[in-house]
Amino acid sequence: LYRFVWNVFCDWYLELAKPVFNGADEAAKAETRAMTAWTLDQTLKLLHPVMPFITEELWAELGKEGPAREGLLIGAEWPVLPDSFIDADAEAEIGWLVDLVGEVRALRGEMNVPPGAKPPLAFVAPDAVTAERIARHRDLILTLARVSDIATAQTAPDGAVTFVSGGATAALSLAGIIDLTAERARLAKEVAAFDSDIGHVMKKLGNPNFVERAAPAVIDEQRAKLAEAEAGKTRLQAALARIEALA
Repeated sequence: LYRFVWNVFCDWYLELAKPVFNGADEAAKAETRAMTAWTLDQTLKLLHPVMPFITEELWAELGKEGPAREGLLIGAEWPVLPDSFIDADAEAEIGWLVDLVGEVRALRGEMNVPPGAKPPLAFVAPDAVTAERIARHRDLILTLARVSDIATAQTAPDGAVTFVSGGATAALSLAGIIDLTAERARLAKEVAAFDSDIGHVMKKLGNPNFVERAAPAVIDEQRAKLAEAEAGKTRLQAALARIEALA
């Protein structure tokens, strides 16, 4: 429920709806507005058992803008949605878009791309399905991924960092946007910091006295720290390898 409310509805759905609201298609605006209001109503019903007071307040306030409420939220019918509401094709389509934008955002963060910079994005020899998706969602990709252009090519452009998303290979051109020497030094320093953390935790876990005397929760905490540090090191090493490939 948390993931749906925060990640799906409040994050991705509203982000994807903004271009519609900012556009000129009044019919699309009305449809999206109605769907947003309906989804929010169903969400309040689902949240009411764990957040009764705030959801009752929102239910009453939102009811002032539309059809009159028939009563309190606590008495509203629990959502029961038919299987016909499930659209596997639409879910796969939006999942592809979300994954792509997420990959570009993650890559921008790893490579320390300035927030205001908009590097061009290229898809390398995309198949027909991917090409159709690019065409349908071009404006959304430009806005959400903060890229200046979307193109297709048979090979990745020079100075571009490649990644795979949804089975398609894409390339983000960073030549002239980031300082390769500075980024290489920054990433190497952060990898060294992770190495230090990993060594420290492994020393603890390798000490029989610590393992025997520490509470199980403390040992689990150290193991979690080790896993987190190792994952961080792997992520930064991948970014460093990308930098080396550009140099």
